[in-house]
Amino acid sequence: MATLLHIDSSVRQTGSLSRQLSGEFVAKWQAANASGTVVRRDVVANPLPHLSEQLIGAYFTPAEQRNADQAYTIKTSDALVDELIAADTIVIGAPMYNFGIGSGLKAWIDHVARAGRTFQYGANGPEGLLKDKKVVVFVASGGVYSAGPAASYDHVTTYLRAVLGFLGLTDVTFVVAEGVAMGEEAVAAALAKGRAGIDAVAV
Repeated sequence: MATLLHIDSSVRQTGSLSRQLSGEFVAKWQAANASGTVVRRDVVANPLPHLSEQLIGAYFTPAEQRNADQAYTIKTSDALVDELIAADTIVIGAPMYNFGIGSGLKAWIDHVARAGRTFQYGANGPEGLLKDKKVVVFVASGGVYSAGPAASYDHVTTYLRAVLGFLGLTDVTFVVAEGVAMGEEAVAAALAKGRAGIDAVAV
């Protein structure tokens, strides 16, 4: 049975293009996978704890050696990693905030980037352990960053491609809705472009 993991990170519950477009893709996936399962994580409605000294300590302590506090602290991270490993398709809504991803999405990444579980170091250096998964990332931004003079300010697609690839997630498609701060026509054009991107992604 196919499983899709849907991560939403927009601080806007209404009027969010990343939420709208990622939701439309999930609906398309569900139509094509009637017996599939969708697991949803809204990292804004249900915020994750940010990294702490105690959490880092738990990460680097073998499970059998963790004390009670460490075992409790790492439970959320373990659950998030389990969700990610179980998913065949991962859909991420990632609006741009100040040229990067939101802190909620960064917290999720900090919980799932786990040595020994989602990546490992070997004789040839780091190796991502998450194989054969499809990732679709929906990016929304007020300005235009895919090309032109502001392209160097895009630290959303560049960062996500790097960190997901580090975990072994190399089949990544970005669907970009940009320029949405430039008026109603620009929003309509961005939405149309995003929907065309959805149509182009096989499910």
